[in-house]
Amino acid sequence: MQHTSHVIVGLSGGVDSAVSAWLLKAQGYRVEGLFMKNWEDDDTDTHCTAEADFADARQVADTLGIPLHRANFAAEYRTEVFDHCLREFQAGRTPNPDILCNQRIKFRAFLDHARRLGADAVATGHYARVGGEPGARTLERAADADKDQTYFLYTLGQTQLEAALFPLAGRTKPEVRRLADEAGFENFNKPDSTGICFIGERDFQGFLGRYIDRRPGPIVSLDGETLGEHNGLAFYTLGQRRGLNLGGSAAHPGLPWYVADKDMARNRLIVVQGHDHPALQNDGLIADQWQWVDGRGPMGPIRCTARLRHRQVDQPGWLTPLDDGRRRLDFDQPQRAVAPGQSVVVYDGALCLGGGIIQTRLPAAGSPILGVA
Repeated sequence: MQHTSHVIVGLSGGVDSAVSAWLLKAQGYRVEGLFMKNWEDDDTDTHCTAEADFADARQVADTLGIPLHRANFAAEYRTEVFDHCLREFQAGRTPNPDILCNQRIKFRAFLDHARRLGADAVATGHYARVGGEPGARTLERAADADKDQTYFLYTLGQTQLEAALFPLAGRTKPEVRRLADEAGFENFNKPDSTGICFIGERDFQGFLGRYIDRRPGPIVSLDGETLGEHNGLAFYTLGQRRGLNLGGSAAHPGLPWYVADKDMARNRLIVVQGHDHPALQNDGLIADQWQWVDGRGPMGPIRCTARLRHRQVDQPGWLTPLDDGRRRLDFDQPQRAVAPGQSVVVYDGALCLGGGIIQTRLPAAGSPILGVA
């Protein structure tokens, strides 16, 4: 891509996108910014910080002397991301809105909007690297292993990667903050965003309870003993400890309780004691809805590593195609709390190959779990 290319940077108000814009301008690109509003908060509190973030994006654009556009993708986010997540929660699964947002908003709606503005490419502050040649682009890990965000970007295919720039691929977060300070960006020390915009810092159960009916039911042990009451299976995920409100008792002293399974048919939340209880261990998983960076994926079984969550240490195993289009992943070592609905992302060294949505978890041999979610 020539340095005369017209690039629109998704300026979020954060330090990563700010430095991305600064780097691209320094490299000779024609740079413009675009601030995306992806969520319309429907209450009067201040959990969603869109206006404050826009002010930070404006200061960055003014400092760089570049135009700043503003686009509202809230309708697309509601139908493409939020409504999908609600359905997944109601089905007892644990979706990942950040991955869906990258796929359908940042690299679809934003990319389409940028092209209408005449852009040749879009850029974001993601920590990842695009490699390869036209038609054979690769998605590779960033230099900063702690910040690498390929887990969230595995759904990007050749069309998206051909039009994407990730200027922070070779940078570390401390270096990015230093550059932002030197550039005069007021957000140089702004904390990293956590969570997702439609929940923000507010209580997870309280927020989702506005959209999902609560169906309280029993919290039970593996042997069926009732220990308490849950607020609705949609509000819990496998491996969760917080929010169970199960204190110690004479009958069950010692270790804290964790969610081990969801009995959807009888509306029961099954819990066990101990972070590493055998019922929380899984030898493998089966996933569907696979997305491959190269558009095809491996034809036969492959040796690979995998992540079940962002920043997890890569876990080696074998990935095997099944006759129905799904794939089975068998780990070398059991993995804790594999959660249906979450993404599993597979790698070959530094290359992110793609990923799928976990459908079924495969309990470790001899696991006492009552049922498989």
